[in-house]
Amino acid sequence: MKREFLPGWLLMLALSVAAIYGSKIVEVGGKHPLEAPVLAIVFGMLVRNLGFAPEICRPGIKAFEKILIAGIVLVGASLDFNLFMAQGVEILSIITVTMLVGLISIVVLARLFALPKALGVLLAVGTTICGGTAIAVTAPMIKAKEEETSYAIGTIALWGLVAIIAYPMIARALGVSDATFGLFAGTSIHSTPQVVGAGFIFSDEAGKMATAVKLVRNCFLAPMAFLVAIWYAGSNLTEAETPDAASRWNSVAKGFPWFLFGYFIMAGLNTAGYFTAEGISGFSDAGKFLILLGMAGIGLNTVFATFKGIGLRPFIVGLIGSIIVAAASAGLISAFGSTS
Repeated sequence: MKREFLPGWLLMLALSVAAIYGSKIVEVGGKHPLEAPVLAIVFGMLVRNLGFAPEICRPGIKAFEKILIAGIVLVGASLDFNLFMAQGVEILSIITVTMLVGLISIVVLARLFALPKALGVLLAVGTTICGGTAIAVTAPMIKAKEEETSYAIGTIALWGLVAIIAYPMIARALGVSDATFGLFAGTSIHSTPQVVGAGFIFSDEAGKMATAVKLVRNCFLAPMAFLVAIWYAGSNLTEAETPDAASRWNSVAKGFPWFLFGYFIMAGLNTAGYFTAEGISGFSDAGKFLILLGMAGIGLNTVFATFKGIGLRPFIVGLIGSIIVAAASAGLISAFGSTS
């Protein structure tokens, strides 16, 4: 661990503890409607945008995903492959079809709204594959401009943040089950931190399902980003401008979420019976706490001023694209009827 990360991580810890206690203050009908992950995000946004995050904390704030990743790996100890893989074909089908519908729809929308082609591609991969990570991997492959990359990441971050808060509330109002919401969140919300946050806001079981589904979806990052780059190069660039295969794969390797192997190794050890019930509980509790710190990190990394330069058209395309992906996911889950 780099020492420069410590102040930011301590700030995330303080906000997470405040969120835990804050979630227990309000009680309605014997329940506590304010979830700690939501409060951690809100507290983080307030601290950052009101100017209360010291400069010394910035390196740790930017490195929030390191803590979140550790939490995700630990939560893997609570996944039993036997239960998850019982619906393997349905889950893979929902992931694949939802991604394809999203990719095609958003590229078409971007063209209808007269967005630059590269920006449309970045919005498409960010919405359907893996949020900002997919954008960061794809941008150099298609030689996107810096402002196009920034607009795409900002748009994805904004609508993903809305999804973290809104989707669990809507799903609860509709009486959606834990497993169904976990599958929906894992296939429809943009980035891994957003999916994990929304899932655990809904329930622990939904969080576990959402995390597992999203990490399976992340496995598509390398092939999909590579294929998108090839398609873009063939339709838009001259041969001289086209990045070579080595450059493309270097870009994928740098951005690929390698931590998912740690998650699946933990799940494999659990499935094989190497963990006791107490061990599983300990890993899971520690993982969920680190994920809570990650939610504070999401809030601290949300700077409202960055959204001002996005413009209305990318904003609208991002919104419509998010709705299309969510509708495709919900429709396919309903059609398969594989969760209860």
